[in-house]
Amino acid sequence: MKVNFTETVLRDANQSLIATRMPFSDFEPILAAMDNAGYYSLECWGGATFDSCLRYLGEDPWERLRNIKKSCPKTKLQMLLRGQNLLGYKHYPDDVVRLFVKKSIENGIDIIRIFDALNDIRNIRVAVDETLKNGAHASGTICFTISPIHNLECNVSLAKEMEEMGVNSICVKDMAGIMGPQDAFDLVKALKENVNVPIVVHTHSTTGLGILALQKAVEAGADVIDTAISCFSGGTSQPPTETLAYALRQEGYEVDLKDIVLKQINDFFKPVFSQNLESGLLNPLVLGTETDALVYQIPGGMLSNLVAQLTAQNKLDRLDEVLAETPKVRKDLGYPPLVTPMSQMVGVQATTNVLTGQRYKSISNEIKSYVRGEYGRAPGEIDPDLQKLILGDEKPVTVRYADLLSPGLPAAREYLGEKAQSDEDVLSYIAFPAQAEAYFKAREEKEKRKFKYSIERVISD
Repeated sequence: MKVNFTETVLRDANQSLIATRMPFSDFEPILAAMDNAGYYSLECWGGATFDSCLRYLGEDPWERLRNIKKSCPKTKLQMLLRGQNLLGYKHYPDDVVRLFVKKSIENGIDIIRIFDALNDIRNIRVAVDETLKNGAHASGTICFTISPIHNLECNVSLAKEMEEMGVNSICVKDMAGIMGPQDAFDLVKALKENVNVPIVVHTHSTTGLGILALQKAVEAGADVIDTAISCFSGGTSQPPTETLAYALRQEGYEVDLKDIVLKQINDFFKPVFSQNLESGLLNPLVLGTETDALVYQIPGGMLSNLVAQLTAQNKLDRLDEVLAETPKVRKDLGYPPLVTPMSQMVGVQATTNVLTGQRYKSISNEIKSYVRGEYGRAPGEIDPDLQKLILGDEKPVTVRYADLLSPGLPAAREYLGEKAQSDEDVLSYIAFPAQAEAYFKAREEKEKRKFKYSIERVISD
């Protein structure tokens, strides 16, 4: 049996360890080698990369994608899409979702992994449909979590619905690294028995279970696994690519990865890793094994961001309190899976509860929107007292929230006018308005300087 590998160093490993701060220039020289390593796909876009490019790196995320595609013409490029949330933290109208998916594919994406933070199947339908219409691979995603209301039967039912929707594969996304080896084996086995599309498994090394879970998932029939090149693996990142390739070959599985190229890739990223460690961007806290995560279920990207936020407020000594508060907030909210944007929302609320010294003294607007039903159907019952505190006598939304939204493209295009040079610019603005406008302004000033320099050269010549 053949096992395929998706490499995550350009997206999730980077996001989980260094909060997605890796600029294109840090990895451009190694892209050609990565294209020849034998990977099934390179996860390189989506998730927090879009926000980070605009907010911190001064890059156009669309240009970044096009440049990766130029350097990697042979290997499929993959992105993570938050269903109706796209890459942001709220639901967007269907016209925006469809154009975003279309443009992602036009700019180089081959595989779109599509999930909803609540496993509300209604919130991935439009993105899946548009992905298929544009000839790309739609990977429907189950957010794996553990709670009194989540079980094997629930996950199999979700997979069947996704297959009926037309997805090309189904991914089990264990964002917190809490899936044990028996969980992985049982779930993949059940999925292989009930659906006919390939099964992909994604996990993290946060709790130390990652390698075991992926090995057992393959033994149960998983077709693709997500791993990170070894120097960017472990901790809150994915299990190591080279280690899994070695172990699975010993078991007799066919692995197409080229070891000599993997070594070249790893040797390239070692100085990048060291540079981030020395700068303090990479906090050693996210490199260890954190078995407490089996209780609080915080995913890697969320943990690294919590550490960064508390450090910035000089409150890192309160981290254990925040971690203990997180599952309590999650229970109050009906056990949503802790994946973006729910992980950030729950984490921020838990932090607020701890730092203010009073639970729900201050409630974020995002939590209020969630309780109103604006993110979808809560998996379980929301605490009645919390719901009353937020809604009063108001009733939550029960329909798919995007059905209540007006088209989003016309107003954005009218507002931006000549600031937007393309549909991609319009989409960047809709996703992250302030960050996109700041980028457009910086881009305009750069172009003016370049034009002025060109004129001066012509005059001088």
